[in-house]
Amino acid sequence: MPDLLFVYGSLLSRIAHPQGERLRREATLVGPATLQARLYRVSWYPGITLSENARDAVHGEIYRLDGGAATLAWLDEYEGVTTGATSVAPADEYARVQCKISDADGAAHGAWVYLYRRDTAGLAHVESGHWTG
Repeated sequence: MPDLLFVYGSLLSRIAHPQGERLRREATLVGPATLQARLYRVSWYPGITLSENARDAVHGEIYRLDGGAATLAWLDEYEGVTTGATSVAPADEYARVQCKISDADGAAHGAWVYLYRRDTAGLAHVESGHWTG
């Protein structure tokens, strides 16, 4: 199980969200990272889907999970993931999966990522790959 988490939305260090503050108390910010994916505005929050297009990149941050499984448990609850990483419940909006991310130096790492599972048709694509809130 990777001890890294890739965040791209409300949990980013530059966004003042209570759950992001909690994450920073229970994890160590490693630095910026990217994931080959597409970023969408779902509502006040984003969602990402993996992409096969090398030009698609979502920019976020890597955290080292100091709290391990306990931190993942409340993150799953926050993201509405009811089954953790073991399976996907049909009603869940997100799934927690392991993905390959790249750090600021271009090194690849395995990390947990919350991927959006619903249809993205009609959602605004954030072409910059940067979530601003």
